[in-house]
Amino acid sequence: MDYLKFSHDENIAVILISRPPANALSSGLIKELDSVMDQIEANDEIRAVLIHGEGKFFSAGADIKEFTAVENGGDFTKLALHGQQVFERIESFSKPIIAAIHGAALGGGLELAMACHIRLVTETAKLGLPELQLGLIPGFAGTQRLPRYIGTARAAEMMLTSEPISGLEAVEYGLANHAYSDDELIESAYIIARKIAQKSPVSVRAALSLLKFSKTEQFYNGVKKEAQTFGEVFVSDDAKEGIAAFLEKRPPHFKGK
Repeated sequence: MDYLKFSHDENIAVILISRPPANALSSGLIKELDSVMDQIEANDEIRAVLIHGEGKFFSAGADIKEFTAVENGGDFTKLALHGQQVFERIESFSKPIIAAIHGAALGGGLELAMACHIRLVTETAKLGLPELQLGLIPGFAGTQRLPRYIGTARAAEMMLTSEPISGLEAVEYGLANHAYSDDELIESAYIIARKIAQKSPVSVRAALSLLKFSKTEQFYNGVKKEAQTFGEVFVSDDAKEGIAAFLEKRPPHFKGK
């Protein structure tokens, strides 16, 4: 694998996002993640999964440079659909998945974390959906999962201002389970993973399957509409300006077209 490191020990699998400098979620990385899930699903020894990032970040977002290679809105919708499918698989997975977040989980990085069953953060981690800063919208079900965790008003503020929240705020809002110091995060994640791994795989699998019923048909309709709108927004002049401004490291100048 080019972008992930995978290992397992003591019934716990570890997926390490390893794509420096920011662990950006390219389409290739998402495909590798799907492949790793195949391995985990087939291995009965694995009873819990831990995802975290190598280096300074969990994941600072999608690969914006990759966006410049997408030719039209239809292809952009397909990109969103693929990410949505993989993240839905994670949320519906039969084994519990814990995201251990340090540094930053932004854009697609936060969308990946929100698909995990449990989110642990450092106190100073930054979590956000800054896509509107680029003239885009979240595309990996972020518009649907974020309000489920923190409510519509707070989700609107996070998306519309593009301002991230801290790890401590994420716990306060209900987006994360617990916040730790930088030194405590990984060991604390292992402690929780070990507790889960000691449980009956039959009952854990049953409990996770029942959690899926909290998601309504409206949620899935919203996810589908998000992918469609993702492609429609991509072909706007504002999106082209936002992506160009990001790559050129300057403020964007949006004209509403």
